[in-house]
Amino acid sequence: MNAATWPALLVVDVEGNGTTPPDLVEVAALPIRDGQPDTSTAGAWLIRPPRPVTSRAASIHGLTNGLLAQSPAWGEIAGQVHEFLGEAWICAHNAHVDYRALKAHLPTWEPAGVLDTLRLAKATYKDLPHYSLDALIEHTRPDLTAAPAQRHRATYDTYATAQLLMTMASHYDTWDQLVAAAVPPGLPGAPEPEKDPTLW
Repeated sequence: MNAATWPALLVVDVEGNGTTPPDLVEVAALPIRDGQPDTSTAGAWLIRPPRPVTSRAASIHGLTNGLLAQSPAWGEIAGQVHEFLGEAWICAHNAHVDYRALKAHLPTWEPAGVLDTLRLAKATYKDLPHYSLDALIEHTRPDLTAAPAQRHRATYDTYATAQLLMTMASHYDTWDQLVAAAVPPGLPGAPEPEKDPTLW
């Protein structure tokens, strides 16, 4: 498949503060251009949450309250994030989580569609025992030498997810086939079920 013909697409990842519902502490959005992640135009934001980061969340992504103390509050950057996302397609691993978190913080934002690399992996690699991001990195062995930060940071995870997307996309001939395999039902961009022509 010629990825250069794809519509505008951003691989996204969010990190939260560990509360329910979560407050965002990091958002990253990595454009796919000509079939490759374009780190030179990527967007990344650290956010000071209104509620403290839990110790469990901090132990996963490393974003502590002290580290975020001088970062802007969400209200200060929400407009920038919304403008950056625009109406592009987004892609994420277990995309329901990222889409819902972003939608909760940007109620008027709506992407053109949502690709889920978790769903895509289950369609592409049918017999894997696990489909976590780590398991898929282990299975596909993408080149992550240029990935920023480290695992569980949004910038790293978008880069890894982008590499997984490109690897799996090579198994499909057309964008429509990719969409059919990767967009979860009920999320933007999901193919509409064919209507039964006998019903009227």
